[in-house]
Amino acid sequence: MRKVFEIGGYVAAAVLIAFGIGALVMSLSARSTVTTELSREFIVGSPDMNPTETTKAVKEAGLSNIPIPSCDVAEKAIKTGADARCFAQYMRIHALESSGGLTYAEMGRFASAANPTDPKGTNDGAAAAKDASGAPVPNGARNTWITETALATALNVSYMASQIALFGIVVGFALLLSGIGFAVLVVGGSLRSRPTTAAEDQGSRKLSAPAVPVA
Repeated sequence: MRKVFEIGGYVAAAVLIAFGIGALVMSLSARSTVTTELSREFIVGSPDMNPTETTKAVKEAGLSNIPIPSCDVAEKAIKTGADARCFAQYMRIHALESSGGLTYAEMGRFASAANPTDPKGTNDGAAAAKDASGAPVPNGARNTWITETALATALNVSYMASQIALFGIVVGFALLLSGIGFAVLVVGGSLRSRPTTAAEDQGSRKLSAPAVPVA
């Protein structure tokens, strides 16, 4: 049985090391892909994408209960998942500033005829502002929110991909170290059978000898 355990140890070590190397290679490749794709978009943070300037802008817009990001990507090229997540957070604040704090669900599809600049708008076509052809004018603030959501989602996906890749790197190292540990145990003889000594043989015979009944 010890021989079987020894062979099993070699197999387990080889499998763990192989999976560890595979996980590392795929995860590193995924992180590299995220960086490459973000770099190709040439995204640069606007000068106000830092906590200080954004706090001022939010106060000037009269908004409240708006979480301010702690990160800073002002005039910084966006090339990593973490930077992409930070940029997306500031984008949402910009969208809230343009909508007066209203989200997509709180705005109507059309600009209101009573107040065309009101971000709240209206869903009533009859009460909507009309263009030269008589069609309702779309709510610009709502359309801005839709664009922001689409772009922010793509940036957040980049962040998620980089985090999953980082998790894969950690798992890959864990598998690799576990495989090396199994190999060390096998090579070191922990799973090998060893010859017994004369003293051990004698002790074994004593333990196996039948007890002599006492008269």
